[in-house]
Amino acid sequence: MVQPLVAFAPLPPAALCDRTMNVPAPPRESASSRTAAFRSIMPDGDARQVERAVAVERPVAIEFNGIGYAVMMATPDDLRDFATGFALSERLIADAGELLDFEVHAAPQGDLLRITLDARRVPALHERIRHRVSESSCGLCGIENLEQALRPLPRVPKADAIEPHTIFRALGALRDHQPLNRATGAVHAAALCGADGDIRLMREDVGRHNAFDKLIGAMARGGMGWDGGFALLSSRCSYELVEKAALAGCSRLVTISAPTDLALTRAREAGIDLIVLARADAMLAALA
Repeated sequence: MVQPLVAFAPLPPAALCDRTMNVPAPPRESASSRTAAFRSIMPDGDARQVERAVAVERPVAIEFNGIGYAVMMATPDDLRDFATGFALSERLIADAGELLDFEVHAAPQGDLLRITLDARRVPALHERIRHRVSESSCGLCGIENLEQALRPLPRVPKADAIEPHTIFRALGALRDHQPLNRATGAVHAAALCGADGDIRLMREDVGRHNAFDKLIGAMARGGMGWDGGFALLSSRCSYELVEKAALAGCSRLVTISAPTDLALTRAREAGIDLIVLARADAMLAALA
């Protein structure tokens, strides 16, 4: 279960937030979104429960002519368009007409796309597979790929209670610790923040995953721990970032943009206290 911040008064009954963070009423659930509950927290400590739509993120295994090719994390709609565009981008086909058949098989772990390419494209398929990196798990069937996509996560230590103002303090200082982003406006940041909100260590990279890997690596090389603090990332909260946090023993993860539904699920599985859409005027703490 995701542990909410606990250093402020209990919430009133569920209501839409009417403060500066405008949380829209959630739409009806569909294949591409669902509704999740959050605690909206203000800089003055005021808090209330809100509901917000989150995008669905689901493993999609792709088979071409019976060969397991890749597992992608995707929103499970418009999948034929996705399959066609993916095949074109991978240079497996030259035009949409060379994708002859398409089937979707739903499984508990995700969706399996079984795609038949024109026989004339099979040599290109085999050649592409030979050149893919070894960790892509080529050659496994789609179901096996789905089972490997979301491996169990370790449980992290329960996050200590923290005053909301410490997170807002770190948010306010984030830009001053991003020299590369100030110069370019094109990179993400990952910060180790102390329990008092001080930024103790920062790493930047064009990729949000890379920035977090750099931070985790720098902490490991320097013998640094989380020590009751938290990770602050200048990105949306994808499931991969939650998994990295769990594997690094990080009990509280803060991101400045929204999560996917899979990120929320994985955070609950690992016991991570997840704070999202963290801005100067409000932030959202994920609820169970």
